[in-house]
Amino acid sequence: MNEHFLIGLAGIVTLGTLAQWLAWRFRLPSILLLLIFGFLAGPVTGWLNPDLLFGELLFPVVSIAVAIILFEGGMNLKLSEFQKIGGIVWGLVTIGALLTWLFTTIAAIYLLELPWQIALLLGSVLVVTGPTVIMPMLRHIQLKGMLGSIIKWEGITIDPVGAVLAVLVFEALVLGTLEQIAWLTAFGLLKTLLIGTLLGFAGAGFLILFFKNYWVPDFLQNAVVLMTVIATFTLSNLFQHESGLLTVTLMGIILVNQKWVSMKHIIEFKENLQVLLISSLFILLAARVRLEHFQVLGMESILFLGVLIVIIRPVSTFLAVSRQSSLNWKERGFLACLAPRGIVAAAVASIFAIRLERVGYQQADQLVPLTFLVIMGTVTVYGLTAPWIARWLQLSDSQPEGVLFVGAHPMIREIAKCLQEEQFTVLLIDSNWDNISGARMAGLPAYYGSALSEGSSEQLDLSGIGRLVAMTSNSDVNALACLHFLEVFGREEIYQLAPFHPQKTRQGEVPLHLRGRILFGEKIIYHDLINLFNAGAIIKKTPLTEDFDYAAFQKFYEIAIPLFMIDKNGHLTIFSADSSPIQDSSVTLISLVSQTG
Repeated sequence: MNEHFLIGLAGIVTLGTLAQWLAWRFRLPSILLLLIFGFLAGPVTGWLNPDLLFGELLFPVVSIAVAIILFEGGMNLKLSEFQKIGGIVWGLVTIGALLTWLFTTIAAIYLLELPWQIALLLGSVLVVTGPTVIMPMLRHIQLKGMLGSIIKWEGITIDPVGAVLAVLVFEALVLGTLEQIAWLTAFGLLKTLLIGTLLGFAGAGFLILFFKNYWVPDFLQNAVVLMTVIATFTLSNLFQHESGLLTVTLMGIILVNQKWVSMKHIIEFKENLQVLLISSLFILLAARVRLEHFQVLGMESILFLGVLIVIIRPVSTFLAVSRQSSLNWKERGFLACLAPRGIVAAAVASIFAIRLERVGYQQADQLVPLTFLVIMGTVTVYGLTAPWIARWLQLSDSQPEGVLFVGAHPMIREIAKCLQEEQFTVLLIDSNWDNISGARMAGLPAYYGSALSEGSSEQLDLSGIGRLVAMTSNSDVNALACLHFLEVFGREEIYQLAPFHPQKTRQGEVPLHLRGRILFGEKIIYHDLINLFNAGAIIKKTPLTEDFDYAAFQKFYEIAIPLFMIDKNGHLTIFSADSSPIQDSSVTLISLVSQTG
């Protein structure tokens, strides 16, 4: 038995991680692969049975995992963003949610012929989208501007709203009559808001107090945060069912927006944990579905799914944002084309189906298969079409190749100008006003300020930007800038010049996780480049041909340092110490060369 349990747990983690990696490797929606792997492991092969594996612990484990995911989601929500998009988000999670609930209920009654009680509950369950599906899709699509922030805010805040709504509807159906449903729902909503707000602030205040006064050592901080999230979530649920989701979401928002203690290390830990939890949850819940559950579904269920995607989401979205002039028609159109359902819908439906069957509601057994049909259908449709629609509407850049330069020295401005002429997006950031002024006069986008300031990554327009190149004279600033933007660009796309004095520790060089990739070469430092540039060397674009290949280029110039390379397909490569130059005869080099060459 112990071996069976161990194999099951190992299989869940392995399948989930493998699905995430394959999705990244082949640029596919990760949720789609997770669902496929879960169905193969569960209903198709019968290898994984979550109910047998976890027993009565299954839904408590799922609830705690969802709470942690929503807490991490809350820590992605900056109030500085909300000030710009608050009206839009508020419309989507209030008017949009209510219209979705209403239209979905009507569609379930007339298309699926469900009893109005089951249809009302199904409509409330299908209100949610959630960070479990939205965040992976946003990482895959790479939206420009504030549209990604709007979808992120909607997806994270709608989860507790939808879950609480579903719980209140369920309680009203079980405990009240038709006349009492509105009253019980309104009273429950106010109670949930009060409890969620009080405990959310209390939990955040507890952590701020203990961290600010150094009452918790660094190695215990992640554990204490996790403990507090689980404790407040459980306590909140004891007072009001499912209010814990609102509690932990608010706690995350409060913590990430306060200024007393740093939460950066907590965010990094929770982001890594979130990937593991999302992977495991989708495998678990997909494996729990049985093929016979879908036998009760017919073509009317497919029609119901189509109505949700083609009619209900677009209509409710357009009505919810109709008065928001800050959204253009392309952005409104894309909002109407993205509403995948996720973990919360699956978990809530699974719990309520069991309870409704015990109470004696007819057709309650259809709640789970219908919900999973919507999850699978929306994830598949939106996952496959949303990236294409975003590119068609020119709202995304799935592989941004633009460069953010830290530093705006005249040499850097010349490099940026060459890249700009080749249609690559560039942005320069510097705390020296003369450098910024020179960049703007040269027609280059430039931001005056420090790359290390807390809000720099939020204030910069990084549309089309996919790499960071730190080229200041200060090696420490270069390294810190790389660390600061690590979560924005990823370790593969952060570069810095080699330090003037190679910093050493007792074990050797500074470890890789404390710096970016070394630009151009280990021995090429800032002062060498600047001295060459000041002595008359220029930034030059050189097309290579069969007659004038890379070897000929090296021989032609006595002093030449290749910096960037553009291949025949228009893709940009940055020369670094850990990558060899591609010796292709049909590329363009951007180099620092001596005029005497």
